Parts: sequence; C-alpha cells; structure tokens
Amino acid sequence: MSFMNKMLASVGIGAATIDTILTKTRFIPGEDVTGTVQIAGGKAAQPIDSVSIFLMTEYIRESDDKKYREHAAVASHRVIDSLTIQPGEIRKIPFSFRLPYDVPLSIGHTPVWLKTGADIKNAVDPSDKDYITVNPGPLVRRAMEAIEGLDFVLRHTSCEAASRFTGGRLPFIQEFEYVPTGMFRGKLDELEAVFLSDGSSLEIILEIDKKAKGLFGMLEEAMDLDEKQVRLAFAERELQDHSILSSKITAAIQRFV
Repeated sequence: MSFMNKMLASVGIGAATIDTILTKTRFIPGEDVTGTVQIAGGKAAQPIDSVSIFLMTEYIRESDDKKYREHAAVASHRVIDSLTIQPGEIRKIPFSFRLPYDVPLSIGHTPVWLKTGADIKNAVDPSDKDYITVNPGPLVRRAMEAIEGLDFVLRHTSCEAASRFTGGRLPFIQEFEYVPTGMFRGKLDELEAVFLSDGSSLEIILEIDKKAKGLFGMLEEAMDLDEKQVRLAFAERELQDHSILSSKITAAIQRFV
C-alpha cells in the first residue's frame, strides 16, 4: 500500500497540498506581506525541496498587430528550503516579505496575486493562488489627485510591455490613461501617466496626446508626431505641497498644446 500511495502521490493523487493564509489582503507598495503557508501531508511521505511565494501580475504584449496576455513575476520569496512532509502531517510555516515599490496597482483590470508553489521531485507540484489588492502609496496618490484636480478623468489602466521605456527591471510598465474634461478639453485627446516611486521620491512620465487640428495636425497624428513625452521628478517634500504638483504638471502640458 505504501508503494501504491507513493505512485499515486507522484501524479497528484493523495499528494501533499499547500494553502497560503494571509494576515490581510489589502496593501500599499513597500508594505510587508505576512501570513502562513500550511502544508498538509497526503497518503505518502514526500520530500519537498523548497516552498516559494511569487508575486504575480499580467501585462499586454503586442506582436504582429495582435495582443497577448503574459504573466510576470514581480518578486519572489523563499519560504523554506527543504522538508519532508509525513502522511497526514500539518506543517505551518510563517513568512514575511516586503512588496516592491514597482508592484502594479489594483486599478482597472490589473490583477495582482500570490502564487505559492512547492518543488517536489518526481511529483506534481502543489500550488496555491491568492489575489491581493494593491492601493496607491501616499506619493502616487497625491500625484493622481493632482492630475484629477486639473479635471482629468481616469479612463483606463493597463500594464503594457516596456518596449518604449528603458532601465526598468520588469518587462512591463503600468500606464494610466486620462481624458480631459476641463481647461485642456479640445486641446488634448488624452494624457497618459506612468508613476515611478521608491517611497521617498516620485518620477512621473507624461505622454501628452494633442488633438489634431487642420491638415497639419492630421498629418502629425498619422505619423504619431502629436505625442510628446516629458519626465517630471519630485522630492518627497515637494509632494507635500499640492500647488507645486499641480503647477509643474500644468506647465509641462501647456508647453505642448
């Protein structure tokens, strides 16, 4: 029976299972994620080489005019290196790791989840999936409030392949697409923003899409010359002053409209 149980466990029948239990499910970037990984033994003893938690999201990659959804690991955390789980045994392993500041925010249709996996030789590896919510940190939240204070409305958010951006460690960047409803209505088609924060400073990348006017404007639009990109850097103390944020963003946009 023991041999049969080992054979069944190797194909996932009566094998060990894992379940990640989080202390909470709502976070901001830079915050600690804590919880417990519970491993339940199956019908046979199983050596486990490692248990790891992967912080996952998805992004859109375009190729040959088609869009593909790709999964990406934003970060990983090794919970334990090795153990042997006995039949019917329950093992609870606490963990803690910090969310990176470049984790995408749970805005729009951007999913963020934790994938917990166990590496078991010659067996089907058990895994667990737990969705979390990532809200803007204080610096990014103030920047978003400043843009919305200029009568821009957030229309769409997505993670896109980072072919237009260099220097990032991830294969994607999260873009926030705004439409003007106030002073820039009729002057801009849209405003795209990327927020890059390390917790103590913030860089905003703005892509300003002018509204086509006349024949020259239509030619610019056809050649993508109507899109201008600008980078704005803010220290933490500047972000405390709403007027500094608003004036810098306004001045950057007005240079191109």
